[in-house]
Amino acid sequence: MATTGTARRRRGPGMTEVARAAGVSQKTVSRVVNGEPHVSPEVRDRVLRAIRELDYRPNNAARALLLGRYRRIGVVSLGTALYGPSTLLIALERAMQRAGYSFALASTLEGERSGTGVPPDGIGGKISVAVEALLEQGVDGIVLSEPIDDGTRLRLRTDVPVVSLGEGVELAEGACTVVRADGVAAARLATEHLLSLGHRTVWHIPGPQDWWAARDRLRGWREALAASGAPEPPLPTEGDWSPASGHAAGRQLATLRDVTAVFAANDDMAIGALSAFAEAGRSVPGDVSIVGYDDIPAAPYLSPPLTTVRHDTAALADQAVDVLIALIEGSPRPAHQTTHAVELAVRASSGPAPGPAPV
Repeated sequence: MATTGTARRRRGPGMTEVARAAGVSQKTVSRVVNGEPHVSPEVRDRVLRAIRELDYRPNNAARALLLGRYRRIGVVSLGTALYGPSTLLIALERAMQRAGYSFALASTLEGERSGTGVPPDGIGGKISVAVEALLEQGVDGIVLSEPIDDGTRLRLRTDVPVVSLGEGVELAEGACTVVRADGVAAARLATEHLLSLGHRTVWHIPGPQDWWAARDRLRGWREALAASGAPEPPLPTEGDWSPASGHAAGRQLATLRDVTAVFAANDDMAIGALSAFAEAGRSVPGDVSIVGYDDIPAAPYLSPPLTTVRHDTAALADQAVDVLIALIEGSPRPAHQTTHAVELAVRASSGPAPGPAPV
């Protein structure tokens, strides 16, 4: 019989149908859907297979009313394709999925200006808007993966716990904690490597100083120089993480004959510096050694292959998610890690300090 008007959408399969198809109870299906323990791997796989075959979609709103939780975590992230932040974002999503939580993203849209719908009151206003958007969607907790600081403390009003990957955050209510990578130790490692090769000192191409990461790397470079008694040379023009800014800084450094070692705050700027030194006729590593940071996928395939620092982004994401879920569920927090694994990938862009020029 034909119908008129708006046809009603057929109701999708429910938990009862999934339980029947998997040969388990509805309670077992609920445990699997909500990521609860006490389900054997074989039963979990059977339920997940039935969910896929039936195209079952849990009703998050109903589940939130029933359990008091959405099983969803929100992330506030900078709107950027830069390797570090984007890699961390992927790691956070994977960590949440493994923990049985879904992922919601709100971007602060780097580069936007007032007049385009973004508040004119600095990064704090943008983050507040992003947090509100996540709360409206329904989240159990929030990760602030926003790496920029405009010099003012960020004060948020939220009734869900927050884990920040940067300092300077205050909650009007609710729980908040900070989990950060140890960029200071990583920068010390890079600088110490160059000093160990006999270089009198190490020059630094800094990233933008409104980023926590850039500040940490600058601090680590300074600490390594001070600990070894090496002189601290002046900084070139501050970079913006791009190869173009590294090239500009590299051109400045290439005019100084006493520059023999350079630590760039990320690999992209190191790539720009490599190009600038080549244009100036200064070989790497014969005349100048260069070390980057991040170990981007292209680093081993440059000419010469780039020595660089890699840190364990997955470990940072796992810790941030573990801490946030502990806050959400009211369980004891995991043991706090003060550092995450840092490794120096030594390649051909770094070598011994050049000997004195022939007379």
